[in-house]
Amino acid sequence: MQMEVSMNTIVLYFLLFMIYSFLGWCMEVIVCGIPAKKFINRGFLIGPYCPIYGYAALSMALLLRQYKDDVFALFILSAVICTFLEYITSFGMEKLFHARWWDYSHKKFNINGRVCLINSIYFGILGCLVVHWINPFLTNLLLNIPFFLFYIIGWCLFAIFIIDNIISFNIIAKFKSTTDTIRKDNTEEITEKIKETLNRKSILYKRLLHAYPNMKAVLIKKKENLKRLMDNTEEDLKNAIAKKNIELKELQEDLQEFIEQKQKKLKGLLNKDDENGKN
Repeated sequence: MQMEVSMNTIVLYFLLFMIYSFLGWCMEVIVCGIPAKKFINRGFLIGPYCPIYGYAALSMALLLRQYKDDVFALFILSAVICTFLEYITSFGMEKLFHARWWDYSHKKFNINGRVCLINSIYFGILGCLVVHWINPFLTNLLLNIPFFLFYIIGWCLFAIFIIDNIISFNIIAKFKSTTDTIRKDNTEEITEKIKETLNRKSILYKRLLHAYPNMKAVLIKKKENLKRLMDNTEEDLKNAIAKKNIELKELQEDLQEFIEQKQKKLKGLLNKDDENGKN
């Protein structure tokens, strides 16, 4: 009986995760599609869901229930959780696939272009909505689904989600290999070359480019930073060697002067002894 309850809870949480991921995808499509005046299938996965929204919403629903009566604390903590998830997702994807998929550098109060204040405010508002109204409504809705259908929907969606992750990860991994094989002189050139290369591939690759039209390669930028660091290190080393050479020359001059003084003094003493011997 305990195992059944536990499995029910797992399926419930997964269905909530999928619903929030779908709602996040809808929001991304609307926000990005209206300015572009066309439909854009946002997200890394092929299906209509953005998992980062699922993780964020479910985290807030589970971790922040005790702050339901403290709207200010709920707002702040929701903003912190979502901003943290967005930052580590951007950082992780950049490290794994050598590309920056979104960039908020043009927005005020951003951190390394990965997160920004206005998004954090939106996340805080969404967190309050999720904990107060959306999650209780969805939970009640899902628990009223017939037991058999509840499991069928959950396991079918889970299978689809896993297959989508495998296919999409394979596509993005090939994107990384494309990034690694291109040799250009600057970030803009390598980014354009990647887009040209992937546009000649299947529709799944093109979808990724359409989903993130502002994607930028970061491989060359890292090389440029490394080259700049090496140049600075070489210059510092040359300056240090030159400084040491000057100090060594001064030391040699001081030592030579000291030896000459001692020789003069010794010579004077010897001359004095000779005169005393003659006397």
